[in-house]
Amino acid sequence: MQPVSRKRRGGKLRNPRPKKIQKLNVERTEHPPQLNDYQVVHGTTLRFTSVAAATNTAITAADLLDTMLVASAAVVGSDLFDVVKIKKIEIWGQAALGTPSTVEVAFINPNGDNNVHTDTSLGVRPAYVAARPSRLSLASFFQVSTATAVFSLTCPAGSIIDVHLTFRTSSAAPVTVQNLLVGATVGEFYFRGLDGLAIAGTNFPPPVGVPRQ
Repeated sequence: MQPVSRKRRGGKLRNPRPKKIQKLNVERTEHPPQLNDYQVVHGTTLRFTSVAAATNTAITAADLLDTMLVASAAVVGSDLFDVVKIKKIEIWGQAALGTPSTVEVAFINPNGDNNVHTDTSLGVRPAYVAARPSRLSLASFFQVSTATAVFSLTCPAGSIIDVHLTFRTSSAAPVTVQNLLVGATVGEFYFRGLDGLAIAGTNFPPPVGVPRQ
């Protein structure tokens, strides 16, 4: 047996450093990772125009979900999505010569915090509001189709309303829209007013040029 070599340092013998042993990291997956329920999530901004002046008009989650639908029959439609979340609401109220115009958004209890977001036009400057629901209020969470008001709005005729929303599907059965369709084509997608009403009766129609019912 050969003697272990040692080096002298300062008159003392020292043992050589042992060599490091490299460990091999072997990743092992016993089975594929779990997947959550398949869902379709769609973030979008919908624009509406007020035909007539609105005063504390209540908008529900069911109304918001009815803004986009698919026709299942000539007079029957289903919501394209099952739940909806409000990110922001913007309103531009046109100024009236010599008369101030006011726009207002209020997130109503019990879903909201009852805060009122308001602005009034001055001169030729339009009234403008950008309102977000409080982070810890129910109005800021995903909502199913219910008749409980989420927010209310006040604005003069001719106002522009942008609603920033996130839609999501679920494993629940499709929800039928609140109001009947008229002469719809089965399988086609349509848009409705912000208040959930058909184009013939809504005070807040979507832009001309999109398929409307």
